[in-house]
Amino acid sequence: MRNVQSVLATTLALALAMPVGLPAANHREAPITALDHKADITDVFAFVSYSAEQASGAQPSKVTIIVCVDPLLEPANGPHYFPFDSNILYEIKIDNNHDAEEDIVFQFQFDTEQRLPGIWQSFAGIGEGVRTPANSPAPVPPGTLLVPPRINSFQSPGLGTRQPYRVRILQRGVATPVQNPDGSPFYAVPANAGPRTMDYSALYRAGTYSLPNGISVFAGTVDDPFWIDLGATFDTANFRTLGSGVPAVLTDEEDRAQRNFASDTVSGFAVNAIAIEAPIEMLTNTGRREPSSAPAATIGVWGATSRPRVTVRVSPDPLISDGAVRQVQRMGNPLVNELLIGTGSKDRFSMDQPKNDSQFAAFLLDPALARVVNALTGGVVEIPPAPRTDLLPLVTYAAPIAAPGTPTGPVADILRLNTGVPATPLAQASRLALIGGDPAGFPNGRRLFDDVTDIALRVVVGGVLVPGFNRFPNNRLGDGVNVDDAGYKSAFPYLGECPSGRDRRHLDPGEPGGGPVQ
Repeated sequence: MRNVQSVLATTLALALAMPVGLPAANHREAPITALDHKADITDVFAFVSYSAEQASGAQPSKVTIIVCVDPLLEPANGPHYFPFDSNILYEIKIDNNHDAEEDIVFQFQFDTEQRLPGIWQSFAGIGEGVRTPANSPAPVPPGTLLVPPRINSFQSPGLGTRQPYRVRILQRGVATPVQNPDGSPFYAVPANAGPRTMDYSALYRAGTYSLPNGISVFAGTVDDPFWIDLGATFDTANFRTLGSGVPAVLTDEEDRAQRNFASDTVSGFAVNAIAIEAPIEMLTNTGRREPSSAPAATIGVWGATSRPRVTVRVSPDPLISDGAVRQVQRMGNPLVNELLIGTGSKDRFSMDQPKNDSQFAAFLLDPALARVVNALTGGVVEIPPAPRTDLLPLVTYAAPIAAPGTPTGPVADILRLNTGVPATPLAQASRLALIGGDPAGFPNGRRLFDDVTDIALRVVVGGVLVPGFNRFPNNRLGDGVNVDDAGYKSAFPYLGECPSGRDRRHLDPGEPGGGPVQ
């Protein structure tokens, strides 16, 4: 292989530095969401929950679904940080009869309380609180509590901006609220202002709700679970040259490593996330846990954000919203709108429904990106011929995700998940998921630690699922960022904690960075 790499190095070094649009999950992937960050869905994850199964060896019992919005949040960016938009309807949608239409919808809606209207920032706290000194000028007498105690719960007085939220399930025209047994509200976990102001970890724990019906919910500002060398990607694919001597091509050792060889541009940034964990029998159309060989085992998942049709702002009055909600953004797979859909169609794709995606079939079944790379490399990176049937599992209910006999349904950008495939224990899991021999990961759903950037490069550009194309350099394409810088948790909601606003760190080019999957 080393001799082959040497022969190809000069050609690929030049060709892969040419202008090519490459994946960045869905961070600002369409013109409409570049202008509406709060409604921008960055990532959708759906996977068989692995905490309980990993411990007990039991068959799959629950599914976790996470939708992240509002990309690249700087944790230090006070004073008001990053509340969810009370004017947006956030939805997680499930198709369980293979027609690309929602059969179950989990809806999240947020309210916003301003509890410290006289203070210039959203959060304030220190120790047991700070009182005015003996020489405090009138009219504030000495001994007055001026700074509230450190924030350690949703009832802490220093939590100036507090967001209770409501969750409900829509199914067969019936809306069912998801509630705490005592009727108390769910609260969104705020951004991590810093260690003096708050005990963020305590808020994260308190904001993770496990309910008697087997459902768990979470909403809050967390570490952005995505990772990529964004700077290299959007400098017209100016990827780092690593051990192979070829930009965007990894050595075998780099490919196996659970560490980074290029800087993670998303490191130190936060994102807002909603998450729900539900028993599998609540999600299948049979109401049962199905084996992986059953068509009913495979479901489709996507997220959507919507706004009221009319919004009026007349300062200083509160904004007024009216009319039915209209979809701003939707996302299923982590690469379709970002990597395959042309810029002129991205807004329409964002606002349309998955069942109508046949109008985008030319993008999906004959991806321009693969043809561009093929041309730029003078044919060195060979690509499969169109139509790209190897990509059908991304847009239809097809093998190797769905069982034989499953209706393929219409072409639709939906993240398919076979709920009958057991979760892979973390120690055995592969960041390359399905193409790495791990059947429980992308594109069979998507886990937080699935390296969708490298998978997309190899599958969409390299065509490694097509017989004869799983070879160098097609099967070693990658950006050199293999893991998230912060790591993840091993139980619901799995997301890493928001970096501290005071102490966050963004890795610079030239720094390896990265951290273990926990």
